[in-house]
Amino acid sequence: MHASPMARLGEPSGYRKFVRRSTPTARGLAIGLGVVFTLIASTPAQADDLLDALKQLDANVLPTDDGSRKEHQRMLPDLASRLLREANRDSTKAWREIQSREDWERFRSAKVASLTKAIGGQVDHHEAPAIHIARTLDGEGFRIQCIAFASRPQFYITANLYVPDPIPSSAPGIVIHPSHHNPKTQGELQDMGMTWARAGCYVLVMDQVGHGERRAHPFITDQDYAKPFRASRQDYYFRYNTGMQLHLVGDSLTGWQVHDLRTGVDVLLAQKNIDPKRIIMMGSVAGGGDPVACAAAIDQRITAAVVFNFGGPQPESRYPLPEDAAETFGYAGSGSWESTRNLSYSARDGFLPWAIVGSIAPRRLVYAHEFVWDREHDPVWTRLQTIYGWVDAKDQLAFAHGYGLLRESGDKASHCNNIGPPHRKHIHPALEKWFNIRVEKEYSNRKSSSDLLVMSPELKEKLKPLSLYEAAMQRAEPRGDRPRVSDMQPDQAREAVREAWSLRLGDIAPPDRRTMKPLSQVSKTELNGATAHRFTIEVEEGIEVPVLLLVPPPKGDAKPAVVVMVSQQGKSALLAARAEAIAACLREGVAVCLPDVRGTGETRIDRDRGRGSWDTGVSSSFLMLGKPVLGQRLKDLRAVLDQLRLRDDVDARKLALWGDSLASVNDPERDLRIPHAADDVPANAEPLGGMLALLAGLYEDDVKAIYVRGGLATLRTALESEFVYLPHDSIVPGAIACGDVPDLLRAQGRRLLWLEGLVTAQNQPLGKAQAEVFKDFLDSANDKISLKSMVLMAEKPSDPAMVGKRLSGLIKK
Repeated sequence: MHASPMARLGEPSGYRKFVRRSTPTARGLAIGLGVVFTLIASTPAQADDLLDALKQLDANVLPTDDGSRKEHQRMLPDLASRLLREANRDSTKAWREIQSREDWERFRSAKVASLTKAIGGQVDHHEAPAIHIARTLDGEGFRIQCIAFASRPQFYITANLYVPDPIPSSAPGIVIHPSHHNPKTQGELQDMGMTWARAGCYVLVMDQVGHGERRAHPFITDQDYAKPFRASRQDYYFRYNTGMQLHLVGDSLTGWQVHDLRTGVDVLLAQKNIDPKRIIMMGSVAGGGDPVACAAAIDQRITAAVVFNFGGPQPESRYPLPEDAAETFGYAGSGSWESTRNLSYSARDGFLPWAIVGSIAPRRLVYAHEFVWDREHDPVWTRLQTIYGWVDAKDQLAFAHGYGLLRESGDKASHCNNIGPPHRKHIHPALEKWFNIRVEKEYSNRKSSSDLLVMSPELKEKLKPLSLYEAAMQRAEPRGDRPRVSDMQPDQAREAVREAWSLRLGDIAPPDRRTMKPLSQVSKTELNGATAHRFTIEVEEGIEVPVLLLVPPPKGDAKPAVVVMVSQQGKSALLAARAEAIAACLREGVAVCLPDVRGTGETRIDRDRGRGSWDTGVSSSFLMLGKPVLGQRLKDLRAVLDQLRLRDDVDARKLALWGDSLASVNDPERDLRIPHAADDVPANAEPLGGMLALLAGLYEDDVKAIYVRGGLATLRTALESEFVYLPHDSIVPGAIACGDVPDLLRAQGRRLLWLEGLVTAQNQPLGKAQAEVFKDFLDSANDKISLKSMVLMAEKPSDPAMVGKRLSGLIKK
């Protein structure tokens, strides 16, 4: 790749060949491109009254008083809350329509099928993987085997298997899934392993995906980073990165946890004298109960489940519950960066936590809570009792709980890291009643964490385990549902990529023009000959898109072409940063439209866009609803384009899209290996503008050119490292499967694509190897599409005024 302002990847002969072979219309376009994009040195924009006026122009459209501003900033969160409440009402309505065992079994079957599909799909488990024993530790009435086994090719689970000694003629098996607080070596986990092994059980305690010896980061101790950070919380925090990576490949963190748990069942069933009718799974208090409930709902081999903090009231829930909890309880929950509870599509498709837990029936269930439990008013407990009554298994349902509240400390509340002694007091009687597992006294003789480790340097060298992001990349490779657009005709490629993205973006169709409410015309301002129009478009109930439209003075009867500019930072920031480009367009007689799609600009939720931000929580909520924020913003942009087509002062048939990022880019030499919650976390990329421009071009046939500045080069770069610097709302589940950025480029047909300053998912400029991906793409592009002629790419962004002038020259033709 060259550093010149407009270096073209691909041979010049490819361009000339296209001109010779094309139709007259395409030939004229290509010749125009040759003129427009001749390499020239950038020159600074001339200062004049128009530019000064633009720099002083107020781009705000919405009322600026505090009450109105807060109302509009709450627009997107309020929509998520309203839709989640509707999902709760729909779930309650569906529940009330279930009147018999037959009704329940039909309901259950549909919800488990939806759950299975949503978390990435599951395969049948029949054979145990090869088990590698690193060492064996002897104890009183038990042995501990430190083992490793693969749940996916070369992706290993590290675990401690507590083996009864001697092994009884018929032994139950217990899988314990730790919380997100600690790895497999934590003391409570050891106590349970030793106690139940002495009672004649095999007990398997595995490191969670991304935890313990399977951590997805290098920060093990305080010495692993020079500045202060919370070493003990990095396994937990890096679930944010892992969750986004697995979403991109069409999987989920919960799905991978479920797959691990089912592999753990395979391992137990391969043990000597194991009783397949006594396979028990326990999910710990913080994030352990969620995947266990899902695994037990899916896998009938699990004969009992102990599920903490999933299905009903959470530690954060109000206590006591209100009298009308059956009507008002938040069955769906809400989104968060870290919780496996907010499963994608769960609110849309109705497999809410209560339904997942209920699907375990008629097998045994301990419905468990870390703290005090309002049994009388818990509506989920009432539902579970009804379900177990329908299936004639009331004696297969039990409960466990602690005392005190989450906000209380010390002895006032039953805080624990996994499953504590107060909770086990409830569990022991149930296991004795159901499975004849008798514990007269608990046992504890804890080992050091180092004694329980598995991956010695020698074993690691032998197994060559993949890191988590490498395993995710492996999952991205064979996806059969990805369109093979390089083998298709242009129209076929476009249709295939459209269909694939439509399945994942949610409702992206702009509202019907006949039913859309009239535009709210706010004001217009004369601007040194041009006119600034300010208005809003109500795209759907509660969602207003503020728009600034700058129209040059008329020249005869011809209407001006339009450049639509969009960015995560919003129209005010774009106007300030790209005033020279906008002035250049207006001087060329081209209008410029600046919309704030929902949650950006004037309607942004929060300035923070990181892991714990409002933006991330809202984005997670919308994934539950099957409405990725990127898809909603695309709907807004398409609604803006529709409105431009209805106006009589612009010609939206001559249209260009400008997708921009104003985010700071991380230096290519910067070390990005930074712990979460440290003071100097690298900057996030902001790929919204570029992705919206490409996606809108995918669905809108009359776009003549697309300019992307600072956009994301490929989604796959998110799988090249454990470090990802993308905002959560840029993620669409399964996006890599439905067509990465190169596929979006291929699907654009013959329109011009002008790409500058592309970045990786680590928000760094493209390196040489990554740039070669684009060169290979262009070189291998279908000759019928002639993309070598139509895609222009520069390593560094050009002068904005030059871009505005040349883009205007193109679309006016």
